[in-house]
Amino acid sequence: MLQPRLIAPFRALERTLVSSLRSSPAISHAPRTSLLFQRAPISAPSPISKYLLPFSQVRHASHATQGTANRHSRDPAGKRLGAKKTGGEYVVPGCIIFRQRGTKWFPGENCAMGRDHTIYAAEAGYVRYYLDPERHPDRKYIGVCFEKEGKLPTPRNAPTRRKLNRIAVPRIPDGFETAAQSDLAATVEDGTTVSGVEAANAATGSQLRPGYMYREANWQIGRAAEKAGITAKPYKRDNRWLAWRKRQARAERAAQMKSLKGKKKAAKKSKGGR
Repeated sequence: MLQPRLIAPFRALERTLVSSLRSSPAISHAPRTSLLFQRAPISAPSPISKYLLPFSQVRHASHATQGTANRHSRDPAGKRLGAKKTGGEYVVPGCIIFRQRGTKWFPGENCAMGRDHTIYAAEAGYVRYYLDPERHPDRKYIGVCFEKEGKLPTPRNAPTRRKLNRIAVPRIPDGFETAAQSDLAATVEDGTTVSGVEAANAATGSQLRPGYMYREANWQIGRAAEKAGITAKPYKRDNRWLAWRKRQARAERAAQMKSLKGKKKAAKKSKGGR
């Protein structure tokens, strides 16, 4: 589209061309007639448009060539690739371990690869990043082992383990079974009961919880204050003296904070006056 400042010169040029064409002698041609048909006149481009053709502007762009139209193509959003689980982290079947484009890592033991090259766990266990020269000299593998201190790759001559998500424990004979004891009472051989004796807990410390994390049980966390010797006074609703002291402490604290706030405002005003 022509800009407004260029329209006036072009109009003046058009007037001069029209006047010059009118003053030139017209070339007369003898009319050719036919009895059967009359040929239709062929429209030729006007001489004015022929002179103005180099000055016309044509735009062939199908969309905006700058600005926000191509911003997303230059800097697209990230695809969130990379490791989703670190080495030694506990995973369950179907848990995504590594997202990638191409095969930078290959699925190892107890792992599988999706159609977009995503490696995920096929069994519950602990993640391992390892190399397997016997399988391939250069490839890097991601696998899942069942033991927390286990290592991959598994030796070729080692017995395979059934994937039942179970742990092998030694069998205890029936004669050595001990009766379960509570945390508050324990029974002695002669039949007397002693209170306040903790039972022997074989699984002390942090254990694997449903949220895939190692932490103490809730009852152990709740007894932390008792072990530290911290006791809380029982609340008495009729003790108005204690209620009055707490109310006075809150009022003094509020007055102190209010005075500090007023001092800050006064300091700002004094700085602004200077």
